[in-house]
Amino acid sequence: MVPINDIVIRVAGESGEGIVTIGEVFVRIAAFSGLEVYTFRTFPAEILGGHVIFQARIADRPVLSQGDDINVLVSLNQEGYDTHVSELEAGGIVIYDDAVVTPRDSDRHLLYPIPVSQIANSLNFPRGSNLVMVGAMVQLMGLPFERAEQVVRRRLGRYAEMLPKNLEALAAGYRYAQERFPSHPPAYLVPPEQIAEEKLVLTGYQAIALGALAAGCRFFAGYPITPATDLMEFMASELPKAGGTVVQAEDEIAAINMVIGASFAGLPSMTATSGPGLSLMIEAIGLASMAEIPIVVVDVQRAGPATGMPTKTAQGDLYMAFYAGADEAPRFVIAPSSVEDCFYQTINAFNMAELYQMPVIILSDQALAPRVETCTFFNLENIRLWKRQLAELKPGQPFERYKITHSGVSPITIPGTPGGQYVAEGLEHNEQGHPDYSPEMHRLMTKKRWNKVNAARHHVFGLENAVEEWGDQDAAIGILGWGSSLGPVKEAMVRAQAAGYRVAALFPKILFPMPDVRIRRFIRGRRILIIPELNSLGQFARVIEHRYTRQLVQDSISVISLNKYDGLPFRPVEIFEEIKRVSALLTRRTWPR
Repeated sequence: MVPINDIVIRVAGESGEGIVTIGEVFVRIAAFSGLEVYTFRTFPAEILGGHVIFQARIADRPVLSQGDDINVLVSLNQEGYDTHVSELEAGGIVIYDDAVVTPRDSDRHLLYPIPVSQIANSLNFPRGSNLVMVGAMVQLMGLPFERAEQVVRRRLGRYAEMLPKNLEALAAGYRYAQERFPSHPPAYLVPPEQIAEEKLVLTGYQAIALGALAAGCRFFAGYPITPATDLMEFMASELPKAGGTVVQAEDEIAAINMVIGASFAGLPSMTATSGPGLSLMIEAIGLASMAEIPIVVVDVQRAGPATGMPTKTAQGDLYMAFYAGADEAPRFVIAPSSVEDCFYQTINAFNMAELYQMPVIILSDQALAPRVETCTFFNLENIRLWKRQLAELKPGQPFERYKITHSGVSPITIPGTPGGQYVAEGLEHNEQGHPDYSPEMHRLMTKKRWNKVNAARHHVFGLENAVEEWGDQDAAIGILGWGSSLGPVKEAMVRAQAAGYRVAALFPKILFPMPDVRIRRFIRGRRILIIPELNSLGQFARVIEHRYTRQLVQDSISVISLNKYDGLPFRPVEIFEEIKRVSALLTRRTWPR
């Protein structure tokens, strides 16, 4: 039996059966055993009932995506087996509760029945069946039991009265698998004998929240909405420890206006929502833009429109983030690409909001925010925070809160500053903040607000993590993407290059303003641009075509949208197949014009 240190495990069952607990505990055991993890989960919109999956890819090297084929299927009910066995590779492993699952076509797979319900009942702990399954998985997959105990103590230790029972269930599952199946399956994990370096195991939600705390966020207001609620709950747990305040508002409109008010009072502030909530916040984002008040808005995108599919992923809010609102309301838009990147891009968001006194929208999504990944410890020493420019007031001189400057940024005051009072409002105004509807003043103030975007364009793209570019820079094929699709693209490109295809890629993390210089340089000399997105219109592709029309036409560069809108993230094979298809078109010189 040869160890395979790159395994995709899918746990499937009914909502309420502890599927997510099995997955999250198991991946933490793997991570604390020195392996790398990357997860994906999907669940129904109903509170109880419906089908749930938790997929984990575990390897001895950095993991970039959730993978393609399933190597191990863990099923707690018949539906879980029937639904997913077709995606299990030939010779794959099925670990299942034999009291409720009857495998079919069993000659194609290796079967490992575990009577988890029976074992849990024998312990007088029927709720512990999920920990029984975790124990069996730990033994079958070759992970150390002592690490499993440590993780369960850490993860479930807050339920002190239940901890002995949980540990007993874990041990019973491990012991049963050890006695019934003394040899490891053909696919199993071998953790390193010595862990090279300790790593963090975080979700995207947690990384965003920690980034906000590191950036100085001291106020958060939100309203529960799937899939952004976990971020608010984590902030509610951690922000008060840093001296901050969390408010659950009565709705999204109230939440964002509280955030604007707190920022006006001098506190770096943030809210989080999803697409339907962002649509309700748009008018207030315009207010923050007009009044020049820094705020950060996190949008955890989901499939829609309307209520849509609240528990499925999408990248369909790009147009709304860029353009929605009355007339023109400048804002910044940032899209992190991994859990670790969520931390650093959230710091960028606060820095840009505070320095330029503008709203910033962070576009995450349902695939990225709840994802668990192993991350290197954040480099806090290299973090530089940009502060809002406070006014230096002179006695007897009026305070010009909206003073016209070359950069568009004018000094601000904190309420209570003697002589620094001003009116912050949504009406057009003069430099003192008084309403002024004259054509000339509106022209000057509109230009002032957009000058901040132009100033940022030259400033922020000097940041190390503002853009990520890799691959064969002389390749005829370029991939231009954004957000959480970066990992699958990277993995697809590794396969493509191994197969002899030449490809380059560029992923801007700061989407608005566009990194024009980097994008123009990247597309120069290409023949085809592939733009993968989790939406049906190819929103980013249309933005690229509109903004860079002249260069695309002059250089005869074709833009091909690779659109996926089934509520699931990209798999590397989908992008790899598109690279092969486009390469064939290029070879035959039949690519679309």
